[in-house]
Amino acid sequence: MILVGLTGGIASGKSLVAKVLKDLGAHIIDADKIVHELLEPGQLAWEEVLAYFGSGIELPGGTIDRRKLGEIVFSNPEKRAWLNRCLHPKVFEVYNAQVRHLCSRQPDAIVVFDAALLIETGYHTKMDKVIVVYADEEHQLKRLMERDLFTRDQAVARIRSQMPLNEKRRHADYIVENTGNREETERRAREIFGLLKKNSREQR
Repeated sequence: MILVGLTGGIASGKSLVAKVLKDLGAHIIDADKIVHELLEPGQLAWEEVLAYFGSGIELPGGTIDRRKLGEIVFSNPEKRAWLNRCLHPKVFEVYNAQVRHLCSRQPDAIVVFDAALLIETGYHTKMDKVIVVYADEEHQLKRLMERDLFTRDQAVARIRSQMPLNEKRRHADYIVENTGNREETERRAREIFGLLKKNSREQR
């Protein structure tokens, strides 16, 4: 089994690269999907987050309004730090449980942990290889404003809350430059998958 960290900045194109890798046979563990599950009504994290932020972030039916929560934490570093301390250990616990389960069933699997804050948390050191998807800030801003209907100020706040992509590049084993066309990004993702397969065979 080879453990691969897939990261980048917000709206840098990680989802596209993850889809290509999945289509080629990699097993994707999505940190954001885990967070969604952790924040479902009745979960421990859901209780802790509501207790800290109050009922103002709660939608009818008990679901947490993730957009409203995002607006709060991206404008308040102290509250963002609390949320990260609350969620990250739980995310890693779920990730490790899934890896153990996979290892018993598919010992030769290529497991890709898709996590935006992989490097910020230091968890990249637990990966065999790290892929960083790079896009310049203007591309990120354009995608955020079109995809999520953020204002420019909202988009900038989200981008600036993360480690600069140029810094993340220094931790990468492989870099996907996602500033050109989609076909080139997909080609590079396929190329990296081939290198991962080769690396996996050499480990046996």
